[in-house]
Amino acid sequence: MSCSSLTFRRPIPDDYERVMAVLPSWWSGRDLRAQLPWVFFTHFRTTSILVEHEERLVGFLVGFFCQDHADEAYVHFVGVAPEWRRVGLGRDLYRRFFRLARAGGRGVIRCVTAPLNAESIAFHTALGFSPLLGDDEVAGLPLMQARGPGGEPRVRFQLELESEAPGSLATEAGA
Repeated sequence: MSCSSLTFRRPIPDDYERVMAVLPSWWSGRDLRAQLPWVFFTHFRTTSILVEHEERLVGFLVGFFCQDHADEAYVHFVGVAPEWRRVGLGRDLYRRFFRLARAGGRGVIRCVTAPLNAESIAFHTALGFSPLLGDDEVAGLPLMQARGPGGEPRVRFQLELESEAPGSLATEAGA
């Protein structure tokens, strides 16, 4: 599989149902649909990305520029079809979001993940994200308690685009 055969575009409201249809299967049966409301497909389209291969949905990133923190952008949700993982698609989605953030005057990217999602934690760490301090810790990982749906804890991450070392993903994204 090659990322060169993919179509990247901004989502439209009609894409909401397509994304909802794949969420449980992309997350091994976990139903995360409540965490991605329709509003993201109507009000955050210019900072979100949808990816298709031969008109089939294979990935998406939903992000936005923070209204209260002028230097920050936030990645709310990222999904890649299981058969498209480990080919660079997730990295490419983030790279494109970093470019959008830089163009929008943002130098800090934030996101969260569930502490049980070891793949997401490893992925974000490999991209250069650093975990932020929390109010608790499990297995050496800082957590914020009661921050997720249903009061679930979350690992908070931050990446500073401007201070990354040459050759890193954050610096490369600005190229």
